[in-house]
Amino acid sequence: MLDPGPIKQKARELGFELAGMAAPGPTLEALFYPQWLEQGYHGEMTYLSGRRGELRADARSLLPSARSVICLGMVYNTPDPYSTEFESGQQGWVSRYAWGEDYHGVIKSRLHELVDWIRDRYGTGVKCKVCVDTSPLLERAYARSAGLGWIGKNCCLIDEQVGSWFFLGEILTSLEFESDSDAPYRCGSCRRCIDACPTDALVEVEAEEGPSHALDSRLCISYWTIELRGSIPAEHRAEIGSHVFGCDICQDVCPWNSPRRAATSAEPAFGPANATPSLAEIADLSEDEFNARFGGSPIERSRYAGFLRNVAVAMGNSGNLSFREVLERLAASGQPLVREHAEWALAKLRSDPEGEASASE
Repeated sequence: MLDPGPIKQKARELGFELAGMAAPGPTLEALFYPQWLEQGYHGEMTYLSGRRGELRADARSLLPSARSVICLGMVYNTPDPYSTEFESGQQGWVSRYAWGEDYHGVIKSRLHELVDWIRDRYGTGVKCKVCVDTSPLLERAYARSAGLGWIGKNCCLIDEQVGSWFFLGEILTSLEFESDSDAPYRCGSCRRCIDACPTDALVEVEAEEGPSHALDSRLCISYWTIELRGSIPAEHRAEIGSHVFGCDICQDVCPWNSPRRAATSAEPAFGPANATPSLAEIADLSEDEFNARFGGSPIERSRYAGFLRNVAVAMGNSGNLSFREVLERLAASGQPLVREHAEWALAKLRSDPEGEASASE
């Protein structure tokens, strides 16, 4: 059994604030995962079920020779204000993780550097597989087993020292390292994330072992604005507020993420380039302009029509009547998805606080 100390030191040199080792076998979360799927909590994210869902139960499904999972965390937080402090009738809010470059490229390049170092040190025959969140792996579960943090009631991995604003990456390896101990669970009786979620997406789990809470994606603003390809449920559009890509509320209100406590990153790739875009400006983007502006950013995952759908909803929620002309253009769109949400937004701007149409219209 190898000492993980040298790898952890090298990981820190490469910019990973967190590093730990876990055994590659099934975790407690893997036992709960089929139940999560059975409840339909994954919504329309079919890539989480079926064969790719089955692979997630054991890291050795991805690398049969794996004897350890090297779990790494890189902070992406910046000192900029949280969404709970944001008030603007002119701008939209983008989830913090998507403010800069696509993290997949940033994390993967560092992981491959670490793999090269591992093979230089332990031999070129060492088997390794690099994973980020696109791989069928329960990465938060392995990171919890590796001592990087506990899975909180907001379903995020939380580290006592840095908070939860960090990306995860893993290296499955044929080397066997001494595993780290689980981090203690420190949410206690706190339920700020649960109470703050405007759509009640965090649901309690009745299980003797495993997570205390789960995310019902079908009620999650991040799911609606990023993963969902169709219409956002009409009854929940008002709750989306100014969010045009993702949602940070359950992390913003977490005491472990208070600005005086949470760690921040100096990594230029994670800077706030796309934090609060002008709604009028991004509503006017052509598809080519959208691809040029957000290509290489997580925002491109929403796709052009999905993004304009989100922008229209945010405009409707803004109460800003100056957006009527823009929304009328979107309502004439050849994209049915955009047209539907623009028409909803126009009706929202016309309505009184109780949601009834104004008599003057």
